[in-house]
Amino acid sequence: MNTNFTTRWHQIVSSLVLTGALVANAQATARHFQSGIKPVPLLELYTSEGCSSCPSAEEWLGRLKDSPGLWRDFSPLALHVHYWDSPVWRDHWSAPEYTERQRSYAEAWHADNIYTPCFVLQGQEWRGWFMHHGVPASAGEDIGVLAVNSTNALLWKATFVPAMPADRRYEIHAALLAGGLDTDVLGGENDGRRLHHEFVVLDLIQIGLGDYHGVAQGKFILDPRRFPPEKSLALTVWVTVAGEMTPLQSTGGWLTPPVPPVK
Repeated sequence: MNTNFTTRWHQIVSSLVLTGALVANAQATARHFQSGIKPVPLLELYTSEGCSSCPSAEEWLGRLKDSPGLWRDFSPLALHVHYWDSPVWRDHWSAPEYTERQRSYAEAWHADNIYTPCFVLQGQEWRGWFMHHGVPASAGEDIGVLAVNSTNALLWKATFVPAMPADRRYEIHAALLAGGLDTDVLGGENDGRRLHHEFVVLDLIQIGLGDYHGVAQGKFILDPRRFPPEKSLALTVWVTVAGEMTPLQSTGGWLTPPVPPVK
């Protein structure tokens, strides 16, 4: 375990004194999430509470939490961008790093601008979401098996076994997600509306994987200080070739049970 990893782990462990009750449910049992060998597409939504067109897209994404294909046929996440933020209304879940991720996609597509709501399916812009009841099935070839496991829902081990041996380095990306989030918006294009959010990214982690005789392995840590109280928590994890954005494989699951929206 390297020095930076050990230091971060000690900092987080010490914080549990203050956050023990907050993460008790998430730590109740060991977790193991694993993909099949076929690619499980990563579904990203770039959204904002300041955008009047976004609630319909978030509602569509939120309905997928009841899909039997969740984390088996697709892995979701909602990234709140910050370019809609203003002195009148700031999206509490927004972050500049999510905006930069969307810009990186746009550059790869040679797009002139970025927009919300924007869906990205397996690294490609996807505009047909409103015409679908669910996420299109993947037709990709065998890619490999991605597995993550933890005994306490904080320290995780990730393993990726490629279907075909290749001289490549891989990276793991892990998104801590929250659902059952409700916001009474007091400004901007959604002024006066109550917005409900699912699969909101609270933290985004990226680490390189080591090569152990053709098996890529590594560890990452979730910070319990990011866990909101009394909300559903989940984890979406995906693997890429090092330095690239296109997801190869994904997996994930619930850390705490999903909660219904406030009526």
